Amino acid sequence: MTPMHFSFSSAFILGLMGLAFHRTHLLSALLCLEGMMLSLFIALALWTLQFESTSFATAPMLLLAFSACEASTGLALLVATARTHGTDRLQNLNLLQC
Repeated sequence: MTPMHFSFSSAFILGLMGLAFHRTHLLSALLCLEGMMLSLFIALALWTLQFESTSFATAPMLLLAFSACEASTGLALLVATARTHGTDRLQNLNLLQC
């Protein structure tokens, strides 16, 4: 495994571990998801550059567009949660009491 592959896979794993083990606030969960998406974007962009694939060159931009949509939806949910519940702590949220 090259150092470049190691750095991207470790960035993805760190984001996944942060999402799995540090779930106190909604904002920290959204930041972990954004870090995972950015590491996937960089890895996919470098993969297409490495193989010089022109037919697959639009995939990183599509992933970046989906990442932006995910971030805006997450921030909208964060604002709505903060307005209704007064906090963004995930322990105070209960889906059965909506």
